[in-house]
Amino acid sequence: MGGLILLRPWWLLALLPVATLAFWSWRRAPDAGGWQSVMSPPMLAAMQALGQLGGRPAGWQRWLAPAALAVMVLGLAGPALPRRDAPLLAQTDAVVIAMDLSPSVAKGPALAEAQLAAATLVQGLAGRPVGLVLYAGEAFMVAAPTIDGATLETQLAVLDADTMPSDGSRPAAALGLAANMLQGVRRADLVVISDGGGLDGPTLAEADRLAGTGVRISALKLSGRADGAPAARDDALQDLLRNGGRVAPAADSQNFASRLERSGAARRDPTLTALQFRDLGRFIAALAGLSLLLMLRRQG
Repeated sequence: MGGLILLRPWWLLALLPVATLAFWSWRRAPDAGGWQSVMSPPMLAAMQALGQLGGRPAGWQRWLAPAALAVMVLGLAGPALPRRDAPLLAQTDAVVIAMDLSPSVAKGPALAEAQLAAATLVQGLAGRPVGLVLYAGEAFMVAAPTIDGATLETQLAVLDADTMPSDGSRPAAALGLAANMLQGVRRADLVVISDGGGLDGPTLAEADRLAGTGVRISALKLSGRADGAPAARDDALQDLLRNGGRVAPAADSQNFASRLERSGAARRDPTLTALQFRDLGRFIAALAGLSLLLMLRRQG
């Protein structure tokens, strides 16, 4: 999620009239009830020092009102920090990772590459519910969408060549299972981590079905391959992309995750954003009271 954000940044436009007020206050001569126009400056200063002339104070006190307004505007802009105790809305902005564990991946160097790519995605998508599907000849759900990234990373770390009970490569089964997991979920993403093997007509049909529900399909391409495994087309994963998804090398998973996170965050509902962040605006706006207290203090 990142660090400090502004929930209502358009309020910063109000700083323009505040700056105009501050400039006008700085340029304006001290008001002494009109006496400043008929008295010499030394005499006016002496009378003010004796307390015989009131009016608006000069000097730093001129800045109290603009300062109070500026602090209130900053508070209204809604500076906020991510909430660690934010409630999980499982029906919004979920991501499912479909990881290829067919023999061409699981029995070669691509397995470690896939594990690292998936773990990087989980870390990079902190704040979004992430689910995990493994597939070879069959597909299995490892975890429903969750924000508990540590659990997913633990499960990814123990994968090996014997994890899947069947050989083959049926990404169509993984997409069908992901469709069930994402049923009714808005603004969802499916990320396939694969070497591109096994893509066929049923797989593309499942991709079309997912795309029809609004799911964006992207892919991370693995470069390694087990000895003797048949080679897939270099651009095979391009056929899988839907709804603006993109394909990237698995080695670039960190940058891929950052772009995917921003795309999801840009489409968040205002209500969800308010729940995910702790609004500090009220506390900052309260600081304007310090300037107001100085303005209202009684003169001795």
